[in-house]
Amino acid sequence: MAIRKPILSKQAFWDVDMEKIDYEKNARFVVEKVIDRGTHQDFLNILNFYGFKKTKELALNAGWLSDISINFCCTLFDVNPNDFKCYEKKQLNRQHWNF
Repeated sequence: MAIRKPILSKQAFWDVDMEKIDYEKNARFVVEKVIDRGTHQDFLNILNFYGFKKTKELALNAGWLSDISINFCCTLFDVNPNDFKCYEKKQLNRQHWNF
C-alpha cells in the first residue's frame, strides 16, 4: 500500500528530507512549515490533505507562527490571535522596558 502524502514544494522544507516525513505523526510540524514558509499551492494542498477542520486545529496548536501567518489564519479560520497557543506564548515572552 502506498503511503499517503500531500504534494508540497521544497520551499518550506529546504532543511528537511521530505521523504522521511511522517505526514500523520508530524502533522503539526508540516502545517507550521507550510503556513509560515510554503507557497499558496502548498497551503491548498495541506487543506486538501488534512481538511479544513484539522488544519485549523493544527494551526491553533502550532508551537510557532509569525505574526503575519497568525493574522492570515485569523482571517481564514475566523479566530482571534489569542486563540493560538503560540501567540499566548509570544505575549508571555515579550520584553518590556522598565523606566
